[in-house]
Amino acid sequence: MSMLNDWKEWEDFLANRLHQAQDKGMSEGAISSLAHQVGDYLASNVDPKNEQQRVLADLWSVADEKEQQAIANMMVKLVQNNGTEQ
Repeated sequence: MSMLNDWKEWEDFLANRLHQAQDKGMSEGAISSLAHQVGDYLASNVDPKNEQQRVLADLWSVADEKEQQAIANMMVKLVQNNGTEQ
């Protein structure tokens, strides 16, 4: 996944997927749950490739389940507001 190397590419990739999910009628709750699952997967299986990902990984590693869900929700908001649809 080369998009993991560049934060803006990652943000845009996530924004694109978010908009696809919304266009297909996926609920905010389902998107939130999926974002948490993606966060878990990344934390367990992917080494951070840049400073932003390192910060997220460090925060995720010390967060409890509720805090991890909050991080996931903030990432959804971030890409919704800052990501560019491809």
